[in-house]
Amino acid sequence: MIYLKEANMEDAEKEYEFITQLPEDENGFMNQYYGCSYEEFVNKILPGYIEHSKGINLNPGHVPQTACFLWDDDQLVGLFRVRHHLCEALANGSGHIGYGIRKEFRGKGYASEGLRLAIEKAWTIIPEDEIYMSVHKDNPASLRVQLKNGAYIHHEDEAEYYTRVKRNVNG
Repeated sequence: MIYLKEANMEDAEKEYEFITQLPEDENGFMNQYYGCSYEEFVNKILPGYIEHSKGINLNPGHVPQTACFLWDDDQLVGLFRVRHHLCEALANGSGHIGYGIRKEFRGKGYASEGLRLAIEKAWTIIPEDEIYMSVHKDNPASLRVQLKNGAYIHHEDEAEYYTRVKRNVNG
């Protein structure tokens, strides 16, 4: 069974393994914790994920964000970040949802199902009438995932497509 589960202390070992295997920057999905130690992950990073989902201890200019890991039964396959609302930087950039799938699980429908679940969760959190996302133009697979989940291309620049999902599509 494929499901999203918020970052939590009970799954710390598998979450740590996932975070340290996800590249630092891949197709615009930033993993600032690449290369961290297990102690740092358990004592600082993971508690930060949990606090940030509650709006606690946010860095200046940051918004609450819920980190949800995508699981297939007991195998961790992806990470979806749902930002609770938009600030100017998010509205003009990465938007509400960012995601990454482990390389060995790509091309198997996990991103599509995970994004469907993340959009479903986002509609219970965000106040906006549309979910904002972006995708590098050199990542057509991710663009297809977004379009499959009801997104449309709102605008583009040299490097990115900026997509939107209207509330009435999935919400």
